[in-house]
Amino acid sequence: MSIADLGLFEMRRVSGLGALCELVAEQAARGAAVALLAGGTDWVVEQELRPPLGAPAPGGAGPAAPPLVVDVSRLSDLRGISIDGGTHGDTLRVGAATTYLEMRRSDAIVERAPLLARMSRDVGAVQIQARGTLGGNLATASPAADGVAALAAYDATVVVQSVRGERRIPMSALQTGYKRTSRAPDEVIVAVEIALPERGSPWYWRKVGARRAQAISKVALAGVAEVRSGRLARLGLGMASVAPTTALLPTVRALSLSRPLGELTAAEVDAAVAQDIAPIDDVRSTRAYREHCARGVVRELLRQLGAPV
Repeated sequence: MSIADLGLFEMRRVSGLGALCELVAEQAARGAAVALLAGGTDWVVEQELRPPLGAPAPGGAGPAAPPLVVDVSRLSDLRGISIDGGTHGDTLRVGAATTYLEMRRSDAIVERAPLLARMSRDVGAVQIQARGTLGGNLATASPAADGVAALAAYDATVVVQSVRGERRIPMSALQTGYKRTSRAPDEVIVAVEIALPERGSPWYWRKVGARRAQAISKVALAGVAEVRSGRLARLGLGMASVAPTTALLPTVRALSLSRPLGELTAAEVDAAVAQDIAPIDDVRSTRAYREHCARGVVRELLRQLGAPV
């Protein structure tokens, strides 16, 4: 499917977030599909894998109904980057339709959330970065999504909106299975919020792939830490392409926070990694190679933080 094929779908634009939520609610009440289209870097590709329009749906349930496509790329309510101060620290807010190119060029993100800026440089080539959005990455919920791994490392919160009001979903509760999320059918992803770590806090990003650009990761690891007196005060992790959902590595996290970094051993770190991942063989890589890479990048992260692993 190409952009030209969008003419096969019914398409709409709305004037603002309120009108969008009303339209999505109407579709959900009727059990009708709706696709919110910003950059289309995930959705347009996915259409190649779906039955042709009008073809019988799987199971012989009649023709597959095409979704209503709503263009949200110009909706100002879903765009923008800002930092707000508060009694408990600064919070970064990134609109769901903000592109990766906008993030990598944002002074606020480069200074205060450098992992997010660095990850944005590795999302495909610049053409993809100019169209792809965080909201699209979150809605697609691919276990290989670089953006989701980075947001997991920041322990981000996903802000969703519906006619019923606003709701906040922690990254740890967002993905419920392979390409499934806890977002309700009538909810729209509006923004992502990050409680920013202390300035200068260490971070880590490593993407293992066939090429630096235009390649889906075999394994990717994002990490954000705060170290005080040889111990981790905070460690956020997100690993892509090693499980049906983005892996949050809870065993690795608990081990790393349990005692001084200097007491960690390579053997127990490797064992913790094995507990937290469930890689598979597919066209991009093998289970064994992913396991090997996962152990290597976690050790590299912890070594940079001061662990003798």
